[in-house]
Amino acid sequence: MTRLPARWLTLYARSRQVPASLAALAIGAAAMRVLGGDGGQGAGDPRVPVLVLATGVMAASIGLGGQDLALDRTAAIRWVPRRAAHVLLAGAVVATVLLAVQGVGSGRGTSVADAGFVVRDSAGLTGLAALGAALSGGRYAWTLPFGWLSFSFFAPAGTSTATRVANWMLLPAGTAAGTWTALVLLGVGTAAYALAGPRR
Repeated sequence: MTRLPARWLTLYARSRQVPASLAALAIGAAAMRVLGGDGGQGAGDPRVPVLVLATGVMAASIGLGGQDLALDRTAAIRWVPRRAAHVLLAGAVVATVLLAVQGVGSGRGTSVADAGFVVRDSAGLTGLAALGAALSGGRYAWTLPFGWLSFSFFAPAGTSTATRVANWMLLPAGTAAGTWTALVLLGVGTAAYALAGPRR
């Protein structure tokens, strides 16, 4: 009986291209470690870890659409909890890998981003990817995280609520606007994907 769940998980991971996504995430995190550790020049710049997190989430978003969309909608499988777990696990893995790579050799200098920042941005970006899958399908799930990331890089800085919400992923950890925006995106995206699944 224990072989069946393990076999199912292995097949599920392969069908969702999890190994390729993990490889892309590890390469991006290692690149961040190199870019963020060159004499401290990258330390304190939130764009480097945000770029790595977005890359990891976009790589993981490929797996939000299966190879058989009809199977993803069959009533024989309880897809809602599986889809929700998939989204939450993807976000957790992206954050964990970045924090683990950042922790390697952290004694040589300051870390690029703290844990609160990484967890918040990973959660919000994952929610955006899940919402993208529900609206556009797994193939184009990356478009929402990429679009918001691009906008935040070039959006003007400001203190208004709308500006802070627009720039949520670059705000320091613990900022109310950034935290609440990420939580709303995670909740809405996870719920939309879990209930509707990837769009055909």
